[in-house]
Amino acid sequence: MKKFAAEAIGTFVLVFGGVGSAVLAGTHIGYLGVSLAFGLTLLTMAYAIGPISGCHINPAVTLGLLVARKISVKDSVGYVIAQIVGAIVAAALILFIAQGAPGGYSASVAGLGANGYGAHSPGQYSLVACFLAEAILTGLLVLTVLGSTDIKAPVGFAGIPIGLVLVLIHLVGIPITNTSVNPARSIGPALFVGGWALQQLWLFIVAPFIGAVIAAVVYGVIRVPDTLISTSEAERALPSEQRERGAAAVS
Repeated sequence: MKKFAAEAIGTFVLVFGGVGSAVLAGTHIGYLGVSLAFGLTLLTMAYAIGPISGCHINPAVTLGLLVARKISVKDSVGYVIAQIVGAIVAAALILFIAQGAPGGYSASVAGLGANGYGAHSPGQYSLVACFLAEAILTGLLVLTVLGSTDIKAPVGFAGIPIGLVLVLIHLVGIPITNTSVNPARSIGPALFVGGWALQQLWLFIVAPFIGAVIAAVVYGVIRVPDTLISTSEAERALPSEQRERGAAAVS
């Protein structure tokens, strides 16, 4: 249960930090600021909960790791449920805070950072363009997660490339779709916006899942065969480092 709780908390922090920055501070920090908020939030959570759950905090990442055989079916279902719950709670609190501003806040009018295509795309990009962008950008994220948590990757550094690639992904994707690459992140705000956001939600579930599966297959083809380890194992300190920390704590 601890790993599921960690995924719920991590996804809550990602959505509250990322979507919250867009809704509550977007006019002050712009696309770059929002992109950094998402990336830095993921980076910090990678170190905070990575050793517990692997810090997926994204159903698409969980699916990619399932295809790569780095997580069980049973755990993946629990992870996705926890992630969605965390995202919904975060979106609810963002809305509550936003409504405290002078003049209030209407999720259905202002959008609550929901993802969209066509008329609801920030740049009014077409459905096909948005679908391709979400699939490709999610594939880039999942490929980075798989590579940086491989048994041959440097220990203790996975959070850095994963956080940085999420910044890059948002810099590219915000003008197109508001950037999802994470079904849970899309589900949370969409539930409170309703209407068009729920009608278009399918794209931000299907496209990221397709991108994640493709990335997992591609990585399986290009990686050098070796022992598979989970993301949580990859993000833990080495046994020698754990012993050193334990000795320091005792002293």
